[in-house]
Amino acid sequence: MPTAPRPPRPAAPQPRVPRWVPWLPVVLLLLDLITEAIVPDAVAAGFLLTALPVVAAFSYGPVLTAAATLGSLALQILLALHAGHVNEQHHVWVYIATLLSGVMGTALSWQRTRQNRNLLQARTVAETLQRTVLRPVPERTGGLRVAGLYRSAQAEVLVGGDLYEVCDTRFGVRVLLGDVRGKGLGAVRTVADVLGAFRAAAHDTPGLVDLADQLDRTVLRDAADRGDDELFATAVLLQYRPGSDCVEIVNRGHTTPLLLSGDAISPVPCADELPLGLGHLGPAEERGKPTAVALPPGHTVLLYTDGVSEARDPAGAFYPLAPRLAALGTTEPDRLVSFLAQDVRHYAGLLADDLAVLALTPDTSEVSGASDALRTTDAPYTPGTP
Repeated sequence: MPTAPRPPRPAAPQPRVPRWVPWLPVVLLLLDLITEAIVPDAVAAGFLLTALPVVAAFSYGPVLTAAATLGSLALQILLALHAGHVNEQHHVWVYIATLLSGVMGTALSWQRTRQNRNLLQARTVAETLQRTVLRPVPERTGGLRVAGLYRSAQAEVLVGGDLYEVCDTRFGVRVLLGDVRGKGLGAVRTVADVLGAFRAAAHDTPGLVDLADQLDRTVLRDAADRGDDELFATAVLLQYRPGSDCVEIVNRGHTTPLLLSGDAISPVPCADELPLGLGHLGPAEERGKPTAVALPPGHTVLLYTDGVSEARDPAGAFYPLAPRLAALGTTEPDRLVSFLAQDVRHYAGLLADDLAVLALTPDTSEVSGASDALRTTDAPYTPGTP
């Protein structure tokens, strides 16, 4: 089944300058002219223009800064002529000081422009790499409608310690959502390793438990390479076959998914096992089978990280996820995710932890229904086959 096209990636953010900064040269010029108009004629107010080139350098390029320098010199000479002091020694030194200020301002402007260009290039590369690690989720895939939300606790960073991925495989749609212990670049490295392992293994590993075990070994190897015995990642894996009325879920130490129907919200009763990277600490024979959860049309599975459930208001109270969603009164994935994007921020203010959310519901559109009917076979399907 073809998926909906992904939205275009936004351009890399430009370095921001406060709106009032570009107006500083104009304010200085007006102040100089007003001073010239109200003080006695024996005083030339052009002394104030000595700082104008440096002030202009903080907002404008080297060409405009050089032009501001020449304009300042010309205006100083005109004002001095008006006062009859154009050839006096202290005015000559003012002209020299303005010229030196212009040279330094032009050099400062050139350096600032160059640094901004390098910063923009670095941000573009960083954004490209981060979006390669954490890809946008498709709106429709394999008989499901999907909506996702990801927010890093650090506003300037696109990827933190949370992760999610949706893959349309020959075994059905497979979904991963998790949370790596720790923050910073170390957590991002583990996120990249886990996502890379999931994207590769999801297409070739028949069992969902076996897939979780492969991710467990990935985190364990990463912990050994870094010498971090406490490294782990909580995760929940989900599998949905097109045309099916249920999903399979494996929970490795993660927050309990929620099932939303028209009139109820209930936690998914699945076995809670050890997180990824710590599976070797428990007996292998105790690892259960995936939990089958009914998912008829109109029902939605909500996967989320503790950045949502453990968000706190100023009084320290946790975010009441289930009651808030119940009051919303909808199971539409996009509306659920849009609501949480605004409501969690409004409830908790600045985020103290990364958060990730995935909402999944059967696609009941006519196109999806026709595609699912063609694909309903006993054997696993291959994405893109008619």
